[in-house]
Amino acid sequence: MRHEKERDAILDKVYDSQRNVEMKIFRKLYHVTSIVFCLFLIALLLVTISWLPASGTVERPVNNEVSSRYIEKGLEETGAINIVAGMILDYRAFDTLGESHVLFVATITVLVLLRLNKTEKHEVEINDRQFEPKNDTILQFVATFLVPIIIIFGIYIILNGHLGPGGGFSGGAVIGAGLVLYLNAFGFAKTERFFTEKTYKGVCFFSLSFYCLAKSYSFYTGANHLHSVIPKGTPGAILSSGLILPLNIAVGLVVACTIYAFYAMFRKGGF
Repeated sequence: MRHEKERDAILDKVYDSQRNVEMKIFRKLYHVTSIVFCLFLIALLLVTISWLPASGTVERPVNNEVSSRYIEKGLEETGAINIVAGMILDYRAFDTLGESHVLFVATITVLVLLRLNKTEKHEVEINDRQFEPKNDTILQFVATFLVPIIIIFGIYIILNGHLGPGGGFSGGAVIGAGLVLYLNAFGFAKTERFFTEKTYKGVCFFSLSFYCLAKSYSFYTGANHLHSVIPKGTPGAILSSGLILPLNIAVGLVVACTIYAFYAMFRKGGF
């Protein structure tokens, strides 16, 4: 008991920020250093901006051979009418692969931090029903019509990504919103009939693996000047632009699953 009291007294003295002189000095230095660093960063950014070329001039960094190549050769080399899709999923497909993996890793991190056991999930579900009942007839009636329309529209955006505005990221966000609406209307019990944690992991693993293998093949053939057996098709047709269409589908699946997983984890701590 004596040692515990001495230890508690030492801890109280060390972490007493009100009367500990060293803590007071550290807090003042911390605040002063933070202000000085912010002022230095602001000054550095302002000086950097002052050296940038004027807007619209030819010397601007955006006016270079890269953007010209996208515009002039994009349709011929990628087969996609949508130049943005050709750039993201062909010229810069490796970056997009990294972004998809970032979404997957972020969801796994949230899963590790917020996941609850079965007992805790049951208690959270009971408390949640007191605030947002799952038996809202009006919400369920509206969701019955809206959810299929939202999901079909999201699929259309994904499949149309190489032909016009859209793609995997935006279409996946729409599908994820439809899943969230269905969850709010009918609850976890009905949603888990077709979407569980196993479903999420399987879909993300398959999508990311397909993306990685497909683009690894195209990277290899392009870097070694080998002929690729993947046809680009006729520009404007739904089955065109080579790998861009299936890659859009893979990205859309990852984004849709990630949005639903984030909502489910923050809402209940699990699927």
